[in-house]
Amino acid sequence: MEIFGVDIDIVHIVRVLLKLIVLIVLYMIALPIGKKVIERSIVKLSIDKNTSPGRMKTLDKLLVNVYSYVLLFLFGLMFFAALGIEIGPLILGAGVLGLAVAFGAQGLVSDVVTGFFILVERQLEIDDYVTTAGYDGVVEEVGLRTTKIRSFDGTLNFVPNRFIEGVANHSRGNMRALVDIGISYDENINEALHILKDVCEKFTTDQRFKEAPQAIGVQDFDSQEIVLRVIGQTENGLQWECERDLRQQIKEGFDQANIDVPSSRDLVVTKK
Repeated sequence: MEIFGVDIDIVHIVRVLLKLIVLIVLYMIALPIGKKVIERSIVKLSIDKNTSPGRMKTLDKLLVNVYSYVLLFLFGLMFFAALGIEIGPLILGAGVLGLAVAFGAQGLVSDVVTGFFILVERQLEIDDYVTTAGYDGVVEEVGLRTTKIRSFDGTLNFVPNRFIEGVANHSRGNMRALVDIGISYDENINEALHILKDVCEKFTTDQRFKEAPQAIGVQDFDSQEIVLRVIGQTENGLQWECERDLRQQIKEGFDQANIDVPSSRDLVVTKK
């Protein structure tokens, strides 16, 4: 068929369009199916190997990302092949271009290498509370290039992996609940300690505590107060909640005994 003096092979065009349509349909089918297979495989692995939920989420997101990139790459190759474009020169050109980019993108290479070791060494995982690279928050995603950390004010931080050094992971093992209470020098220390011990007794059956809180005694002397300390071991992530409950119970106990707390790092009570 000739249009405007140009010979056009309608049959060939239709064949190419059909190939492209089939290719797009296969891509749209393969992508969600592959993600489902990965998700089920990770769940099965977590059951067999007793893997932590954070580790499971980390591997799931990482494998899904890798699968998506590989599938997209294959789709691109088959797309050009369907158009009749030779793939060999494109791959060779991409290799040369990639080598040139690598020399100018050493930071990217460093991100990928660091991300690989972060994953292998399990320095951090999704839902871990960490402090690293100047950020403090909960890990939402761990990738080969960047890690997403959600600060407690809601800010989502995208941290290049090469900047992740000296990770402080607060989500491994039990955590310490620590409460310091200051009392006036005029108050009876033994009476105050007795109240603290009574408060600690109330938490001995609290399932949040792995080790019941204990009143360990006088911690420090300040210019205005004597600092008493209560300490216990809690389930990870529940230390702040337990500290708040301890402070509330201590305040109520001191109020009943009319013990004055002039000032404190953790608890301030003004007597009327």
